[in-house]
Amino acid sequence: MPNEYQPLLTNDLHQMNNHNATDNPDLYQNQNIIPDQRNKISFKVSMKNTLKCSSLNVLLIFIPFGILSAMLNMNDTSIFLCNFIAIIPLAKLLGFSTEELSLRTSETLGGLLNATFGNAVELIIGIMALRGGLIDVVKASMIGSLLSNLLLVLGLCLFFGGLKYKFQKFNTTSSDTSASLLVMTIFMVILPVAFNYEDENKSDVEEREIKFSRCTAVVMLIVYGLYLLFQLKTHARFFKTNNNNQIFAHTNSMEYESLSIHRGMEEGEQEQEEPEESTISLSFSLILLIIVTILISICADYLVDSIEGISEDWNLSPSFVGLILLPIVGNAAEHVTAVTVALKNKMDLAIGVALGSSMQVALMVIPLLVIVGWIINVNLSLVFTVFESLSIFISVLIVNQIINDGKSNWLEGVMLLSAYIIIAVAYWIM
Repeated sequence: MPNEYQPLLTNDLHQMNNHNATDNPDLYQNQNIIPDQRNKISFKVSMKNTLKCSSLNVLLIFIPFGILSAMLNMNDTSIFLCNFIAIIPLAKLLGFSTEELSLRTSETLGGLLNATFGNAVELIIGIMALRGGLIDVVKASMIGSLLSNLLLVLGLCLFFGGLKYKFQKFNTTSSDTSASLLVMTIFMVILPVAFNYEDENKSDVEEREIKFSRCTAVVMLIVYGLYLLFQLKTHARFFKTNNNNQIFAHTNSMEYESLSIHRGMEEGEQEQEEPEESTISLSFSLILLIIVTILISICADYLVDSIEGISEDWNLSPSFVGLILLPIVGNAAEHVTAVTVALKNKMDLAIGVALGSSMQVALMVIPLLVIVGWIINVNLSLVFTVFESLSIFISVLIVNQIINDGKSNWLEGVMLLSAYIIIAVAYWIM
């Protein structure tokens, strides 16, 4: 179905105005007259396509090693490393199965599926840490997921993309919306700290913190739900990814038009993108989603149980493990994807991965963990340390300044990476 960025009169229709057009069979080659073959994909083909979907699948061999190391009560280092590595390809498969399911649904439902399972690994690890009573690890992993996406992932995208292209442009509409919502993260992180400072002399200060955090979490979840409505329904057209061949200009009428379409029509170089098709069957994608989620839960449980042991063995604080190491588990596949598309000059997609994941962590994962803690009777508050709060505040400020002009270069990537390294060193020394 054409959208507002596509010409109403395509090249094919131009040709059909010619009196000889009806005798030209080439006009009908791109029309969907062949029955959909996606439901006929066999189990064998689905399995083959799943195993070939990512080079990270070679790491799946660590799944049995991770489970056996925990069952045989091996040392915490072996348990942590095996399960740490095993979760990385599982996170990729979780995204793959979700994407395959979204291809078989409507655009809105597909977006909801991607939004729901986009940060499922961080959520599962956080829930397991809550069950184990590792509150400091949970809080550090929350901050770590935000900093990892805002500074590390986005920094790598800008740096490597900038090395290949002098300047890279992106659509500021979607990125500005995400960045504006990230400002709500500052509000969510700073305000509880200020609330704690004003309330610290009262006897029931901890109870008040928990109540305030839970109310804040509910509000943030509502904001996230409204954002999904904004992105997938009411303003969906402003979130269309503009590819390398498509440039959007802001006109006086507050509308966006594609300059490249007109340029392509004049030069005869406009290429029509083929719709993405499913590579696995519907039943296989559902089974894969369930199995992968179960395996992630098992490996995450063993991973969390070994955190205290490896903290002592490696002389690391649990906060450093939660801030630096755990976010790598859930975001490794996204890191690779974001850098890869940045090297292809698809900065809308790269920035969408980094900012979108950060926003999901801030508006969905963190509030959900507070609510889950409420359900299982674990008091998780949003009162972070002053250092953690300032780290988030400065990170969001830097990112907003960098993406504000709709252009990027490698030096801006260096700025973000430097900020991430400084914060990591600070937590390592603490």
